[in-house]
Amino acid sequence: AFWKRDETHPERGGRGVSPPDLYLFPLTALYNQKCRKRRGPAEYGKNAGLYLHPTYSLTSETMKTVKQLALATAMVVTFSISAFAQKNFICDADKAYEAKQYYHALELYKKGLARIDKKNEKARCIFQAAQCHRAMNDWRQAETWYAKAVKAKYEDARVYLYLAECKKMNEKYAEAIEQFTNYSKEVPDDPAGRNGIKSSELALKWKENPTRWKVENEVQLNSPQYDFSPAYYDKKHSSLIISSKREGQAGGSKVDKNTGNMYSDLFETKMGKVVKQQGKEIPQWSALTPLAAPVNTSANEGSCVLNKKTDKMFFTRCGEEKKKMVTCKIYMAERQGASWSAGELVDFSLDAATLDSFNFRHPALSPDETVMVFSSDMQQGNFGAGNIPATSDLWMSVYDKKTKKWGRPVNLGSEINTTGREAFPFIREDGTLYFASNQHPGMGGMDIHSAARKNKENWQWASVTNMQSPINSAADDFGIIFDGLKNRGFLTSNREGTKGVDDIWRFYLPPCVLDIEITMKECKAQSAFAGASVRLAGSDGSAVEGTSDQQGKLGFKLLPEVSYVVSVLPYDAKSGGKKYLEPKEKYRFSTLGTSNGFDECSAHYTYECCIGIAEDTVDIAFPAVLYDLTSAKLRPESKDSLNALYKTLVEYPNITIELGSHTDCRASDPYNLKLSEARAKACMDYLIKEKGIPASRIAYKGYGERRPLKLPDGTVLTEKYIAGIKDKKQQEYYHQLNRRTVFRVTGFDYADPNAPKIDRTIVVPIIRDSFWDESDEKGQD
Repeated sequence: AFWKRDETHPERGGRGVSPPDLYLFPLTALYNQKCRKRRGPAEYGKNAGLYLHPTYSLTSETMKTVKQLALATAMVVTFSISAFAQKNFICDADKAYEAKQYYHALELYKKGLARIDKKNEKARCIFQAAQCHRAMNDWRQAETWYAKAVKAKYEDARVYLYLAECKKMNEKYAEAIEQFTNYSKEVPDDPAGRNGIKSSELALKWKENPTRWKVENEVQLNSPQYDFSPAYYDKKHSSLIISSKREGQAGGSKVDKNTGNMYSDLFETKMGKVVKQQGKEIPQWSALTPLAAPVNTSANEGSCVLNKKTDKMFFTRCGEEKKKMVTCKIYMAERQGASWSAGELVDFSLDAATLDSFNFRHPALSPDETVMVFSSDMQQGNFGAGNIPATSDLWMSVYDKKTKKWGRPVNLGSEINTTGREAFPFIREDGTLYFASNQHPGMGGMDIHSAARKNKENWQWASVTNMQSPINSAADDFGIIFDGLKNRGFLTSNREGTKGVDDIWRFYLPPCVLDIEITMKECKAQSAFAGASVRLAGSDGSAVEGTSDQQGKLGFKLLPEVSYVVSVLPYDAKSGGKKYLEPKEKYRFSTLGTSNGFDECSAHYTYECCIGIAEDTVDIAFPAVLYDLTSAKLRPESKDSLNALYKTLVEYPNITIELGSHTDCRASDPYNLKLSEARAKACMDYLIKEKGIPASRIAYKGYGERRPLKLPDGTVLTEKYIAGIKDKKQQEYYHQLNRRTVFRVTGFDYADPNAPKIDRTIVVPIIRDSFWDESDEKGQD
């Protein structure tokens, strides 16, 4: 400032100072380096300059000096503005990061980085930029920036941990293990490094050995933006509500400073016809339309669940205020005709300060609608290294029917929650809890886990299990829902193949692939037996038949959880005129325990069957039925012989027989013929009346003395031969041998007329490589 001394100047109050000629304001002095009060670069440019006192008149001499001083001042001011502006960017970036405005913070960090010279501060800003990318789930960029932070020698050991997590998210499991190892060396007391190594090793194993689940992108439901957290919208589960940041949301073109994207809203869609595309059955969905105001607002709405009547909806709403961190809360809206109410805050019996300090998101209802599980970052949860609170835990609230209020939240405990993030819960109709976690051993990012309900009395869960690949991937997988108790539903993922940022994917469990291959051989020649008819009977009442081909082979598809019996059917004309007997032993096997396997339920059974070929008739040896002289009464040992015959008839259920009785020669022919018929009938009556063999399987005939027995050495016991034997006891023994009953096979095609009819068509389970079954096509529940 320039002035002239004038002891009597009245404007200075007699203090002896003349009015100022000129003031030059060093405006950079107005900048507070602690960022408590600051002005932006635009204000500097606007106000920097010369201020002339309104009563002062410049002379030509002073004017020259003023010009020189003005030029020098402008240079100083410009330099000062640049120097302090870079600090201004970083300070603003830190504040934006604290307010969780990650997209805005990232822009400011990048602007400030170009002007920072100090190595420590530059390394910190690089790390913070990586943190912003990580918070926005941009794992590739986050990996790049964390690697830059390591190169810049950022001193915080967390850089190794976060770099490892990013590499794991990007399926670089071997490199992730290396970085987790580096973190463990720096912070040996923190289990995060060891857990990361174990988790990466498991991820490699699960990727190489996927479960049977099928996961496919539901293309029609997705946009180039975020599409996530589907919820069933009707009782038949044929409509969905989806959270989306697509065009058409109530926020318009306004950008969310957290993500750099538009705000999210709730959209609805309905399933139409199911069409076949490339051999698969794909449902057609109606165009997604936003739920009408007032439930959708200019803020973020998403992650909802409906009660069974579908007249109440619980959803998440996150507001926004400038330069202030705004939390997410859960609201309840009621259906009002075709629209919804604005939503009433669910306060969980908490005070306003608590509700405004923490996030409450992702509601899920128990099947009886008495319990709500949700995620929150309330600090009463689990703590990690350095007493750092968990990012978010799962909490539970019980509904009080008397007060019609949701009770104070209870943390689900360390069996479910970790020092990381647990979110996006879903409770299936059988009580199983599903949720996403980035800290339980997983494949990368958020993984979907299940937890079994402990008992029916309380809503508590344990035994957390990772659902493995392909339900989970190296990317983020979350927001799973099941179609009742059916093994199908939807989930959210940003895995490879995602069309937008997050996509809706459908999943389903295909039927088990079970079969049996049977080889038919002729016993003596061990050659292939073509044309043999085989029956496969199941414990579920199923019965299928098939015929062996030229190689003697045939096969059947099987059902899980069924016991089977393989049997050879009676003679079939297709076997080239050959007659054969069933094997005495049937092949029995079971597919029990194959339906509950998510890892593998494919099984291939084999069976080789040997069958004998017969000519026109077959005599099957069994102990002789002997009689006393002139008697048709069965002796005790004769019943033993008939019991052996009974077993033969049971083992060969397709044969019919003839019982033939014979006498000795010591009576007249008419008498012997009548006696032999009586003896044969006595055998038949025993098998029918006492053993239950159908009468249609047995014929009897008396042959009298006309067919004497032929011994193994060829001797025929005729009347003349026996008369020539001098030993009377030997003669009597030979007469006894001639008094006998034998049987011979007369047919191979017997079928019990009282047996249940068998469907001769081969029935196999329908294997649909698709998400939808026939009931869905018909629109049935």
